Amino acid sequence: MANVDLPPLLKRVVEWLRAGYPEGVPDVDYVPLFALLGSELTNHDVELIAEDLAETSGPATAEAIKKAIAGVTNTKPSDADVNRVRARLAGAGWPLAKPHHL
Repeated sequence: MANVDLPPLLKRVVEWLRAGYPEGVPDVDYVPLFALLGSELTNHDVELIAEDLAETSGPATAEAIKKAIAGVTNTKPSDADVNRVRARLAGAGWPLAKPHHL
């Protein structure tokens, strides 16, 4: 159980993430995932979600999450990666993950 006391909206986000990635988020999806979340939520919200995910996973995953957040600020994920993550979350009922067409 996480030590982070998330507001109801962020708790729902974490639930959607766990539904969309029941086996855990693969390392290659962290950067596009946090980029997508960052476009829908505040930076603070994303940090709280990442902290909750990190606390409920192993040390390697927690480190991957920290690197992904740093990566989002330094690297723009490809549109294909963001759309792949968006589609995965939409399949789990993510209401903000509508198909993105440029």
